[in-house]
Amino acid sequence: MLKRPKITVVGAGNVGATVAQYAALKELGDIVLTDIVEGVPQGKALDMQESAPVEGFDSLIIGTNSYEETAESDVIVITAGIARKPGMSRDDLVDTNVKVIRQVVKEVAPRSPDACFVLVTNPSDVMAQVAFRESGFAPERIIGLGGVLDSARFRTFIAQELKVSFEDVSAFVLGGHGDDMVPLARYSYVSGIPIDKLLDQATIDRLVQRARQGGAEIVNYLKTGSAYYAPGASIVAMVESIVKDKRRILPCSAYVTGQYGVNDLFLGVPVMLGKNGVEKIIEIELTDAERDALHKSADGVRHVLGKL
Repeated sequence: MLKRPKITVVGAGNVGATVAQYAALKELGDIVLTDIVEGVPQGKALDMQESAPVEGFDSLIIGTNSYEETAESDVIVITAGIARKPGMSRDDLVDTNVKVIRQVVKEVAPRSPDACFVLVTNPSDVMAQVAFRESGFAPERIIGLGGVLDSARFRTFIAQELKVSFEDVSAFVLGGHGDDMVPLARYSYVSGIPIDKLLDQATIDRLVQRARQGGAEIVNYLKTGSAYYAPGASIVAMVESIVKDKRRILPCSAYVTGQYGVNDLFLGVPVMLGKNGVEKIIEIELTDAERDALHKSADGVRHVLGKL
C-alpha cells in the first residue's frame, strides 16, 4: 500500500482549518493540524474527520498541540500568527509574526528535514525570508503565498466585469504580497483573448486597483479578521502541485537570484511548482513600466526586512 503524503498545517485558525478541509476534500494526503491553543486543533480535526463519510474522502486528520506528530511531513503550511484588522497593512504585523515564524520553524524544520514550506503568515514574502534563514533549507523548498491568491482576486474581478465563466479567466499578479503588487493586465486573458481587447483601459485600471486592495476590502467587511476561503483554496492549489508533482506554473513568492534584476529576495514571480518546491523560476518579458513597478515592490519588501 502506497504511503500517503503528509501535510502539516501550523495554525488552526480560519485559514489553517480551511486549508486542512480543502486538502482533505481533494485527498492530497494525511493531515496534521497543530496549534498552541488546547482543544482547538483537536476539535476542528475531529469535526472535519467526521465529514469524511459524507464527503467521501479517506484522508486522516489529527489535531494536536505538539510538534511531535508533524515529523516526516512532505509539506508544512504555516498560517500561525496574528491577522489584519481594519486600518492595518500587512507590514504592521511584522514584529509579532516574525517571532512566531522563528519559533515554529525551529520546531518543525528538524523534524521534517525534507519538507517544503508554504508560508502564509503576513507579510508572507518577509516571513518566507525569515523561514529561509531560520531553517537552513534550500531556498527552493521555501515558498510564500501571494501571487496565486492575488491572481485569483484579479481573475474574479475580471470575470464579474465581463460576466463570463470564472474558470475561463487567467491572470498574473507579481511582486510582493502587499499594496505595491503588480497585476499584469498584459498577461491576462479570457479563453486566450487579451483583456485589453474586451475592456477599456479605465476599467482595467480600476480592476487592477481593486486587486491590490482585495485583502483590505475583505478585512473592512469582517472588522475582526481577514480572508480565509480564497487564501485556503490558493494554498491548497500550491500544495497539490507539490505533492502530485504537477509542475504547474503559478505566481508564488520565491527566492530570486538575479531574475528580473532582483537579487537575494523572496518576491512574487512565475514559478514551476513540483515535488522539490520551486523547480524553476520563469522569466517573462516586462515593459520598462512593469519592471519599474516590480522593482518598487521589491524595494518595499527590502524595507520591511531592513527593520528586522
